[in-house]
Amino acid sequence: MSRTSGTSPRSSAVRALRRRTTLLALPAALLLALVPTTASAYPNPGTVTGSTVVHDPTMIRTSSGRYLLYATGGGLGYRTSTDRIAFSAGADAFSAKPGWWSSYATEAWAPDISYQGGKYLMYYAVSTFGSNKSAIGLAGSATGLPGSWSDYGTVYTSTTASDYNAIDPNLFVDGDGKWWLSFGSWWTGLKMIQIDPSTGKQLASNTTRYSIASRPTGTKAVEAPFVVKRGGYYYLFASYDTCCAGTSSTYKVKVGRATAVTGPYYDKSGVALTNNGGTPVLETHGRYIGPGGQSIMADTDGDLIVYHYYDGQDNGTPKLGINLLDWSTGWPVAY
Repeated sequence: MSRTSGTSPRSSAVRALRRRTTLLALPAALLLALVPTTASAYPNPGTVTGSTVVHDPTMIRTSSGRYLLYATGGGLGYRTSTDRIAFSAGADAFSAKPGWWSSYATEAWAPDISYQGGKYLMYYAVSTFGSNKSAIGLAGSATGLPGSWSDYGTVYTSTTASDYNAIDPNLFVDGDGKWWLSFGSWWTGLKMIQIDPSTGKQLASNTTRYSIASRPTGTKAVEAPFVVKRGGYYYLFASYDTCCAGTSSTYKVKVGRATAVTGPYYDKSGVALTNNGGTPVLETHGRYIGPGGQSIMADTDGDLIVYHYYDGQDNGTPKLGINLLDWSTGWPVAY
């Protein structure tokens, strides 16, 4: 979610998104995912239909095989599917917005859903456009369904005096049982803190705020971190450049990897992510403009990258993209 120090183009995009999401079962049939060809270095999104107008999607598969997807807007917009193709919309996660939100904004952004210890957890952000007066909140649910979420209040905040922005959270649980939360947008880049598994909030014995990615020269545009561990490496995915400008969006997804969760992360060429590094995973091609706001999900047929893009054949409307990831080279390749 782009948060520059001035007016963000996101406001108009989100207004358009909220208008469009009132229409259930909006047709948005997309092409089947294709292995990259000489015509394009990047695959088209896999086929999705129904209510697919979303921004910053996060998705999980329940034990019964049902997909739950939450996204930016209102009280956190909801979609569901039984086959990962046809999506329908339902009520927002929160039927009544928590009172503390009003100190930061009127709606929530960029949720992150996971299942931990018999409970669904969802971290999310509350902020206003172009400001780093922001907060990351946390909610829990036994079912993960709309209306079932109990809010646990703020986890981490930033102010206009901060050099970071407390939005776009992602929880990573390591194999050793330690919990880590990455977050950030623009300013001095992406950060990470250690989380207490018993509370879901910052661990009192470790208050370090680690820097894991930044763009010290040129644009500051990096946000939406997401961390996974595969084959002995930690991989940090992030969205680079500018979102929320419809067909003028320049968003793209890049990745780096590290041998420790707190970094340092390097791209395929050995450039540090704290020094403008990043290996491309998805970029604009054809009608699929500005892919980003990504999350990574392990499914029965492999890892998925779940994201939004702006549809060049539909006035730049933000829509759901889903692709599989191939890790055979040691670096994630979307197909």
